[in-house]
Amino acid sequence: MRQAMIFAAGLGTRLKPLTDTMPKALVPVAGQPLLWHVIMKLKAAGFERIVVNVHHFADQIIDYLKANSNFGLDIRISDEREQLLETGGGIKKALPLFDTDSPILIHNVDILSNLDLAQLPMDTPLLVVSERKTKRYLLFDDDMRLQGWTNIETGELKGPVANAPLSTLHSPLKRLAFSGIHVFHPSLAPLLSDWRDRFPIMDFYLSACGTHLIRGYEATDLHLLDVGKLDTLDQAEQFINNI
Repeated sequence: MRQAMIFAAGLGTRLKPLTDTMPKALVPVAGQPLLWHVIMKLKAAGFERIVVNVHHFADQIIDYLKANSNFGLDIRISDEREQLLETGGGIKKALPLFDTDSPILIHNVDILSNLDLAQLPMDTPLLVVSERKTKRYLLFDDDMRLQGWTNIETGELKGPVANAPLSTLHSPLKRLAFSGIHVFHPSLAPLLSDWRDRFPIMDFYLSACGTHLIRGYEATDLHLLDVGKLDTLDQAEQFINNI
């Protein structure tokens, strides 16, 4: 079974005042909510079951999905109204809603891209990355195994590289930017029991990559837009038309 999770529980503070009355997931772009664009992209790629986590204006998202008959898909709600669980806690809470033997594609609701989700490998834990200018990068070795994270402005390091000087590595690590799209593999599920209810998924991956294979998938010619701020809404319609 091809299954996915859409992160839609965020407060959308960067999209105020729109998100004073609606969840970020329902902010319209090119005539349709952000959530619609992601669901349609997943449906076109053959995903059958989708879990949507909700918190901010949760009822609006639930009503929207009901009004559209879940777009003919098996769409389930992971309810975080009592507590916003961040990305890692959100996955941990939602796991019982999934087929436990199948990988889960994770997709932020505010990410638009030209990525071909149908061609994405899902046989191992996977982080979709690309060459893009940012302050924070994931670090990979020659085999595209995750080795750490860095903030190039502060010099902060996380993950295995934080405990091993870069000078001891056989070759320089490749710095790539995370896209907000990744594959959570069932091989990692047992490790979640050691984590509290609320945590960022990237902290989990950076902890796990020292003992478990977590690969990067470098998407070449990736066009991606994070619709997280009001000024990006103006770009979003043109972006959708171009892709």
